[in-house]
Amino acid sequence: MAQLDDKARKFLADNAFAATVTTLRADGSPHSTIVWVDVVDDGTPSFNTARGRAKARHLENDPRVSLMMVDPADQYRWVAIDGTAELTEDGADAQIDKLAKKYLDADEYPFRNAEETRLQVRIRPAHVETRGLD
Repeated sequence: MAQLDDKARKFLADNAFAATVTTLRADGSPHSTIVWVDVVDDGTPSFNTARGRAKARHLENDPRVSLMMVDPADQYRWVAIDGTAELTEDGADAQIDKLAKKYLDADEYPFRNAEETRLQVRIRPAHVETRGLD
């Protein structure tokens, strides 16, 4: 299993850049969406979704996932991760609030829906590539 180095971890954790996550539909075709990115305490890259959404359904069927975050001011500065997703409800509500602070400067996630069950998606990297993080 690959690991994020300190520069990649810092890039993901410190920047409120949108990332693209790609999951696989049941027919094997790719499905890409924009997500907010977090790095959890053990250094694992993570994002948040809700049970029943396409990302969650796809990952429950096939846990392979890729994530790419690009600096919008420098297209040659990025982190790309391919790996396996682990979904958990544990810590997911706190994480979406943390992400709302990072991306919106809001103390709580303003689009919360009491009907939804939030999921934290942790990516166990198999491959990590970076560019321009020197």
